[in-house]
Amino acid sequence: MTEHARVVVIGGGNMGAGVLYHLAHMGWTDCVLIEKAELTSGATWHAAGLVSRMVGGQALGSIHDYGVDLYKRIEAETDVGVSWHNCGSLRVATSPDHMDWINHIRDAILARGQDAHIIDADEVARLNPLYDVKAAGVLGAVYTPDDGHVDPSGTCQAMAKGARQMGAKVRRNCRVTATHQLPSGEWHVETEQGTIIAQHVVNAGGYHARQLGHMVGLDLPITTMLHHYVVTDAVPEFKAMAHEIPVTRDDHFCGYVRREQGSALIGLYDKQDPQSVWLDGCPWDSVNALFEPNWDGITPWLENCFERMPALMNRGIKRVVNGGITYTPDGAMMLGPAPGLNNYWLACGATVGIAWGPGAGRALAEWMVEGSANISTRAFDPRRFGLWADADFARRRATEDYTLRQAMPYPQHQRNSCRDIKRSGAYDRTAALGAVFEEAGGWERPRLYGDDPVGWRRTSAFDQAAAECKTVRQQVGVADLSAFAKFRISGPRAEDWLNAVCANRMPRVGRICLTLLLNRKGTIEGEATIARTSPDSFHFVTGAPSERRVWDWLTLHCGVPMDGVTIENITDETGILCLAGPNARKVLSACTSADVSTGGLRWLSCTSLDVAGLPLLAMRLSFTGELAYELHAPNDKLGELWDALWEAGQPHGIGTFGTKALDSLRLEKFYRGGHELTNDASHKDICLERFAATDKAFVGRDAMMARQPRSRVALLMLNGEQTDALLGEAVFLGDQLVGSITSAAYGHCVGKSLAIAFLADVARASGTVLTVSLLGQQVAATVLADAPWDPENARLKA
Repeated sequence: MTEHARVVVIGGGNMGAGVLYHLAHMGWTDCVLIEKAELTSGATWHAAGLVSRMVGGQALGSIHDYGVDLYKRIEAETDVGVSWHNCGSLRVATSPDHMDWINHIRDAILARGQDAHIIDADEVARLNPLYDVKAAGVLGAVYTPDDGHVDPSGTCQAMAKGARQMGAKVRRNCRVTATHQLPSGEWHVETEQGTIIAQHVVNAGGYHARQLGHMVGLDLPITTMLHHYVVTDAVPEFKAMAHEIPVTRDDHFCGYVRREQGSALIGLYDKQDPQSVWLDGCPWDSVNALFEPNWDGITPWLENCFERMPALMNRGIKRVVNGGITYTPDGAMMLGPAPGLNNYWLACGATVGIAWGPGAGRALAEWMVEGSANISTRAFDPRRFGLWADADFARRRATEDYTLRQAMPYPQHQRNSCRDIKRSGAYDRTAALGAVFEEAGGWERPRLYGDDPVGWRRTSAFDQAAAECKTVRQQVGVADLSAFAKFRISGPRAEDWLNAVCANRMPRVGRICLTLLLNRKGTIEGEATIARTSPDSFHFVTGAPSERRVWDWLTLHCGVPMDGVTIENITDETGILCLAGPNARKVLSACTSADVSTGGLRWLSCTSLDVAGLPLLAMRLSFTGELAYELHAPNDKLGELWDALWEAGQPHGIGTFGTKALDSLRLEKFYRGGHELTNDASHKDICLERFAATDKAFVGRDAMMARQPRSRVALLMLNGEQTDALLGEAVFLGDQLVGSITSAAYGHCVGKSLAIAFLADVARASGTVLTVSLLGQQVAATVLADAPWDPENARLKA
């Protein structure tokens, strides 16, 4: 039997149920969820059920917040119990660094308009009398009173029933056996109970997501890791308490404790010996699977827990759960379009599906129905991983991420495993000069030249970044900026096609434009620098982490026919060096016979050059705000190009600079970056209407013009010493929450701590004095009228 549906959701855990529920509530009721066994029989059923607002960041935090809100009300909608326990949550701090971390978490929670408090050790002891605050040396804790825990099976069943009430279908004990796309673009989904032809497929397969991906040619970087929790015998002390203890998290035992009826439930992450399973695929007949306890692995962490909560030490353990949790290489879920496929969506790789399922389901439903989610999905987009994220990469990175579950996520922290995937041709030169590297789309990119110690406040890297900035502002700096995606777009219809896809107008031959790409919702799908190298050829550059996402948008999703247009991905074969500073022209002129003066190569122009005998494309622009040239050259020759520029620059005070300095330089120019150019913002939100040529037709034009922003970007100057923001902090006008910070850096050349924030209109007037919640302080901040460095762009155009 063959039937038809708008959407087939594969997988009956909390993620799949969340997608089905929200699709139905958005009007897509012709949807079918397929589950191979019973609902919740994968990872959902054995989850500890924690649901918390205690998470940083706007996007992921909004997902957590929505989960709390939905679980509070869904029983009334569906009559299915979810056992909501509103006990609150604590995360304790036992060192100054810990205190900075929990203050930063609180800042981010406040920025979302939620309730969070920093409390002292006495209040920790009152809320959780079993916790020995003196032995632990507790300095404080962050307390989120609106948190709790739920019955995982109940949440999934409630969302599934809510979807069925709207007309969606749920089919249990029905395994998907094959999936392929028909020439019509529809999906042919074969199941044990017949075939379904669907417009869309959502892979919410949990443990089986990789195998489902293999059916359609995907190799999803998802690994199943094992996680324990134990349930003790009854704890008599609970009976005497007038309240339920908050879920208590502590890095010392790398886990959490909550009440489970009259017992204690202790969750543990074994950092010493993390275990992965099912590397060749989860067996299809696996149902409600658990594994033998690894007592050697968890005993040290249990002992640490008993140090903190000695009342639990002599309680017996009546139950041990060692179950699988799916992990991606960076710990974030895979939510959004599958790479290279049309109308095949992913909602998998979730480490905390109970907390994420409702919010992730809502975001994906918005994406499918409306063309984009109402939160930024960049951190979850499956296309953030390139083809380099193979099975070995997935396993090694997932294992590393598991060890970081209860560790402080310092702003400077970089993963250690699976490095050196992509190196520029100048890597050996920058490494020899002391570069500290960061990852960007698989590339190794110089962040700083010198030590870059971790910390929540200024470190020795502050002075090093200051020196790099001053080199660029006063002399000349060279940077390896190869970590960008580069496409060659050509053909007789290339100009017309790009004009239809991009918001800005395509430049004349030899010129450059900066443009945004919008979706049908009118928000930002991508951004690009485009150089026109001939009448029918364009050099298209976008961020390295966006390579697969923007490629898919251009070739699959934008909806503009590509007849007469050819796109080539030249990312790996092309490297980029940037020369920036008042002496940049002198250095470049010493390496080429071409005229690179303003008369020969003016601002926002491009040309083909021979530099030190190497043919390359020179582009006159930069994110630094200085006279600058980007040199796009064959990557295998980039080391030679570096050597020539370095030698020619010696008489002119040449130095190096990395992305930490670049952030400072761009903030001084109020240049928007990746944290502002997201899918929940448009030209109006980021105040860049001049980059939209609204007198021509392009994707998303009408929706963008009709959009009424709730907030817009502004540049803030933070007052006082040691007041550099970390991103995500709340901004207040008096007692009114008016926005949050998305980018921040100290402006070393203007002597001001700067931040970009999305603000309500009531707070955006120049000179308005606001307050930023920052690491336990209330810091005054002033709205600036314009960029504090060269607002007239005289230096850029020199």
